Amino acid sequence: MTDQPQLHGNIVAMVSLASGIAANHPAMGQCQLDRLRHAGVPEHQIAAVIEIARHIRDEAAEKLDFAFDKAAAAKAPETAADTAPTSASEGESCGCSTTKSGQSCC
Repeated sequence: MTDQPQLHGNIVAMVSLASGIAANHPAMGQCQLDRLRHAGVPEHQIAAVIEIARHIRDEAAEKLDFAFDKAAAAKAPETAADTAPTSASEGESCGCSTTKSGQSCC
């Protein structure tokens, strides 16, 4: 097995920051935020990571709420066919959309 180069520490911090925000982690990525700032990562790049992470988190919550509301409104037990997406945006396989500022999340 060949040794693969490790990801740069700033990339790891950005991924960790974004995933912590998207997952509503209680630490909210504060350690990674400090690391990125001390490494000299431009604030606009940090802001883009935060915006994308929040967008993914909020979009996931909306889809979960939609699925819950649909299930709660059902009078009969759902089947797999009942839970199939009903629109293209609801059924996107990658879930990719853009943030309010137009930043792509994938």
